[in-house]
Amino acid sequence: MAEAQALVLGETPVLGAESVPAAQALGRVLVEAVASPRAIPPADNSAMDGYAVRAADLAGASQESPVRLPVVFEVAAGGDASRTLDPGQVARIFTGAPIPPGADSVVRQEDTERDGGQVRLQVAPPLGEHVRRAGEDVRAGEEVLEPGMLVGPAHLGMAAALSRTQLAVRRRPRVAILSGGDELVEPDGDTHGGKIVASNSYSLAAQCRGVGAEPFYLGIARDDPADIERRIRAGLGADVLISSAGVSVGEHDHIRAVLEKLGCAIRFWGVLMKPGYPMVFGRFENGPLVFGLPGNPVSAMVTFEQFGRPALLKMQGRTRLFRPTLRVRCGERLSKRPGRLHFVRVELERDGDGFVARATGNQSSGVLRSMTRAHGLLIFPAEAEELAEGEQACVQLLDDQVLTEESSRL
Repeated sequence: MAEAQALVLGETPVLGAESVPAAQALGRVLVEAVASPRAIPPADNSAMDGYAVRAADLAGASQESPVRLPVVFEVAAGGDASRTLDPGQVARIFTGAPIPPGADSVVRQEDTERDGGQVRLQVAPPLGEHVRRAGEDVRAGEEVLEPGMLVGPAHLGMAAALSRTQLAVRRRPRVAILSGGDELVEPDGDTHGGKIVASNSYSLAAQCRGVGAEPFYLGIARDDPADIERRIRAGLGADVLISSAGVSVGEHDHIRAVLEKLGCAIRFWGVLMKPGYPMVFGRFENGPLVFGLPGNPVSAMVTFEQFGRPALLKMQGRTRLFRPTLRVRCGERLSKRPGRLHFVRVELERDGDGFVARATGNQSSGVLRSMTRAHGLLIFPAEAEELAEGEQACVQLLDDQVLTEESSRL
């Protein structure tokens, strides 16, 4: 499977840039350097509500022996600090207000007692106490945000502080999603006569949105090459085309023939993994990457996790492409035939300093409920026949909230 993943990522381009309002850049990868046009903060300012002082005036001050000085003026946040503080004077000051000339420290309000026009100061502050220096956060001209950064809340706050209302970021990939099969109907369709609701389009679209891609739906293609071709043509303007079903070798599986007719170069067909063996990957020249996923709902989701998700992240300039993994103990014996890598849907339970993994139940690729309960996918190596109870194993995390003390199920 690793070889197939490497092939997919080798074919996956990094998308170009676009300029978006900064408020819409959350979760995007920055493609430009952002420097500060000014120092932040622009001037020395107070970190506390209190009194601006000259530290030398308060040498030896304490609760037992406070120093009493006159309050000669006040400086509010955003106010004027042009008046000079002379020796033996203090100024009332508020958080964020500029430090007036002559002052070199701030005594917080809690260490004082106001008495009319004077104040008793009960501490001897060190020079610069509770003063935020000009440029302490950012110097004028300093590069603050770098290309390749994943934009988070702090980056957006910083961009606002730098007066940047637009940011250049990697473009989001557009993903065309196609369902296939005469047996499928939409959720509001008639399910009599053995019809099945096409749930894969909902799961796959949600998985795309979860990594920042923009999915659009091509509908349900009937088991008819002409209908399949018409719908695939409608998705050729996307960056990625994902179909589910029709990729096996049955008489009604037409996806491969249609893709090749339209000029898709097939890179591989089938991966030694379970669930998800009958999967196809290809690419149109100057067109989308193509992932032909199996029709069973678990197979579709698991193959997307292993191949589609990393590709969509790479397209957006991300460098961490794969789910985090966790070493766990098997809470039960697992067995299989050797030769194919298995992904076992598991629930995780904290046990001391570690976790125990147990299968979610029926592991059929058609049991979608098993994915709703899964904290992760236990990686059962291809060559292994058995994982004994208590044996160490690796789990690919789907729900990292399970790592917190409070269960994500609450």
